[in-house]
Amino acid sequence: MFLDEFIRKSLEEDIGTGDITTRYLDFEPQISVAYIISKATGVIAGIDIAKQVFKMVDPELKITLYSKDGDSVKPNEEIMRLEGRPSSILQGERTALNFMQRLSGIATKTAKYVSLLEGLNVKLLDTRKTTPLLRSLEKYAVRVGGGYNHRFGLFDMVLIKENHIRACGSITEAVNRIRKHNISYKIEVEVTNAKEVAEAVNAGVDRVMLDNMTPEQIRKVVKKYKDILEFEVSGGITEENIRTYAETGVQFISSGALTHSYKSLDISLLFKE
Repeated sequence: MFLDEFIRKSLEEDIGTGDITTRYLDFEPQISVAYIISKATGVIAGIDIAKQVFKMVDPELKITLYSKDGDSVKPNEEIMRLEGRPSSILQGERTALNFMQRLSGIATKTAKYVSLLEGLNVKLLDTRKTTPLLRSLEKYAVRVGGGYNHRFGLFDMVLIKENHIRACGSITEAVNRIRKHNISYKIEVEVTNAKEVAEAVNAGVDRVMLDNMTPEQIRKVVKKYKDILEFEVSGGITEENIRTYAETGVQFISSGALTHSYKSLDISLLFKE
């Protein structure tokens, strides 16, 4: 239901009162064939959404899919075939590509990071650093790329971060306040040094998020508390250092870059000549 409404509003934003270019080109009743083609190497995501876009524009369009979400594609590879009114294809083109390019960009970046973790028992997590109202789609793209979703929002996990701790006065006080409510949720706390890790351990948390700590610092605390805590690394994760952080023995690595610093995959729509 959400997706239907979102697509409808996206099309409404683009088409508005009507596509004046195709209106005055007098295409009707012409029938054309067009292809969506990858112009770069990557992982595809959002194919079914793109199909839904075109079907919302014109239910009579004939659509053939040559790929599915999660497939790897190469330059000039055909992803989708469309047959029908050229005006309908053109009206859906930009909205469909906007979804596919962005979601495929996230899936591609995620898959790259995942490949760098090969052979290690570490899960790559996303964050809440997503485009407003597009979180469900962007987190879906992370899963397509082989990553895992962290909490979806503020409502499904207890994560005590720096500002929570400052507002309460200490990690111990923050955890004690949470514990008073006899919750069933696991408690995770963000820490920045070994002293804070020790305090989190004494407070009885389930997982610590090691924020912007060096691999050497992380290796030491993991070795000391590996039988007590789950460890998550966050902050400054890049393609160049993700393997080094993963080799410290942590179970999770989270990266906001998956959904805020990706490069959209180059995908085009071309009519058959």
